[in-house]
Amino acid sequence: MIDLFIIGGGINGCGIARDAAGRGLTVRLAEKDDLAQATSSRSTKLFHGGLRYLEYFEFRLVREALHERELLLRAMPHISWPMRFVLPILPEMRFESSTPTSRLLGVVMPWLRGRRPAWLIRLGLFIYDNLGGRKILPGTRQLDLTGDVAGKALKPGLNLAYEYSDCWVQDARLVVLNARDAVARGAGIMTRTRVVSARREGDLWRIETVNAAGEREEHLARALVNAAGPWTGQVIRDVAGLDSRESVRLVRGSHIVVPKLYDHDRCYFFQGPDGRIIFAIPFEQDFTLIGTTDEDHESDPQSPEISQDENRYLCDFASRYFARPVTPEQVVWTYSGVRSLYDDGASSATAATRDYVMTLDEDGAPLLNVFGGKITTYRRLAESAMRRLEPFFPAAGGKWTAGVALPGGDFPVDGVPDLVAELRAAHPALDEKQALRLIRAYGTEARQILADGPGADLGGGLSEAELHWLMTREWAETPEDVIWRRSKLGLRMTDQQIAALQSRMDHARATEAEA
Repeated sequence: MIDLFIIGGGINGCGIARDAAGRGLTVRLAEKDDLAQATSSRSTKLFHGGLRYLEYFEFRLVREALHERELLLRAMPHISWPMRFVLPILPEMRFESSTPTSRLLGVVMPWLRGRRPAWLIRLGLFIYDNLGGRKILPGTRQLDLTGDVAGKALKPGLNLAYEYSDCWVQDARLVVLNARDAVARGAGIMTRTRVVSARREGDLWRIETVNAAGEREEHLARALVNAAGPWTGQVIRDVAGLDSRESVRLVRGSHIVVPKLYDHDRCYFFQGPDGRIIFAIPFEQDFTLIGTTDEDHESDPQSPEISQDENRYLCDFASRYFARPVTPEQVVWTYSGVRSLYDDGASSATAATRDYVMTLDEDGAPLLNVFGGKITTYRRLAESAMRRLEPFFPAAGGKWTAGVALPGGDFPVDGVPDLVAELRAAHPALDEKQALRLIRAYGTEARQILADGPGADLGGGLSEAELHWLMTREWAETPEDVIWRRSKLGLRMTDQQIAALQSRMDHARATEAEA
């Protein structure tokens, strides 16, 4: 028997598993696919406070995210790092969207129906700079785009911009590192393992799972956490067999990747005439990431795909700003993620919220359902989950995750250049880009990965040593796990190299099974 069983291997589930295991609870987590296979690997990959939420007066949400932004930057300086965002001002822009409504206050805000004037944007950025206790990141400054390098890639006539700070995060690696730290603290992580039923038996949950090999197992747990993301409502009804009005509204965010559009390392924050915003972000050293859309998703959330309309929308949106048009023919990769917004079954327009929501069913053994959430606030979400469960585990330890480094993150925020130099000195065959990628993925653990040398290059910069690490330490079982979630090396690999990788991984698993 265990204390806590968690359904869902995204950032919410793995974050809760880590927090709970660190408090001394016995924890087991089941994920039906790979870790971070769904929403948690398909974000815009920004660790941010949510500047646009200030328009809706959602100050608590923004304050919490801003506080977490710097706190977690110190705990994972390998997979997250500061970025500067350039927000060009279009004085003539008028917004055609309906009058914005504050989800917090439930009131319309007619002053936002027209344009966002420069003074209003500057006021918002002033609040953004000061709301969350910023210490590491630099504040906002005004840019003259006619003389700044950030203006060279943009259309003539864009003269003024504001530049502010947020952070980048490697989202899927964040999930994996939380899972690894949870295991180091005693948790059990089961991937490719589906929960087929969960039923209350007195003050316990009896949970049945089936893995990829078809093997069934039963687990007894004192509490159950449902962190299944887009499938949260389905777990409540079909797995736990409970009658509930609670469900999720699914929203698809799609992204496109094109060859690098500019030579500096800053991002762009673009405003559209429909009231939406997109980002253009340096991506994987040689590319630019553009996104995201915001469309209701009615079909299966398992494998969402960008539509032709979304692809064209992102290209046209970016082309409003860039001097060189962005076209669908330039797109080298796309991905789409489905966000789950909480819906309590009411009919009001404010029923669905972008903040996370937790509901606790105490009719017998406790069931905690987690709806929504942001990558930036995942640690706070985990603390909130444990606070809701505290009455059932009075002997559990207290809060502990603030400032505690994730695996490989035990170095200063500004320590990446030193680690890159150290890795290259130990392995002279590595060039600057290769060494930087390894440090940005594994931090101080890169030394351990290459301790016996990198071995053969399997394509795109993937070495035998790295593949072995991913398969034995990070639950990778397929090429997609390796080259599209734990890395983005698929952007640089040929079909032949990917097929060879598949054969190599199949052989490695077969050899392990025989042993």
